[in-house]
Amino acid sequence: MELLVAIAIPALAVVLIYNTLISRRNQCDNIFATIDALLKKRYNLIPNLVTLLKESMNYERGLLEKVTELRAKAMRPGLTPEEKIAVADELAKPLHGLMVAVENYPDLKANENIVQLMRSLNEIEEQIAAARRAYNQAVTDYNNVREMFPSSLIAGWFRFESRPLFEIPETERKNIDIKELLNS
Repeated sequence: MELLVAIAIPALAVVLIYNTLISRRNQCDNIFATIDALLKKRYNLIPNLVTLLKESMNYERGLLEKVTELRAKAMRPGLTPEEKIAVADELAKPLHGLMVAVENYPDLKANENIVQLMRSLNEIEEQIAAARRAYNQAVTDYNNVREMFPSSLIAGWFRFESRPLFEIPETERKNIDIKELLNS
């Protein structure tokens, strides 16, 4: 009987830790899928916005071309989560610059289609930011469980890999120089 208890308790602990790791990893995957869906919404909105802006203003084409190029890059199939994060981060700066640039064109602010698209884009950006916070919390929880003893032993045995945080690039932390952006 004592032998059975001595085997059952550690086995139960391994199962509980394993299940916790699986649950946390799946939570990370689920929240990342939400981010992925929001990024797709953002990428689907961009062509409409770029088309309207091209038609509505005498604009420096470089910024619009950069946004279009990054959108195409983001829509490629088979990107890893890390590549998707990198492209999303890379697209954030020109998109923010685009929003700032629209503010400088009074005729654009009066165009209801552009106003509606910009509102939609702002709403999606807020949803992406909220999903990024949720994802980062889930990743932190998962990585903590994965790295803490004794779950680190089980994580190592079953090859649970750490997950990257969805971090803000250094360029996004600085104020945007719209003149520099328009000249790039």
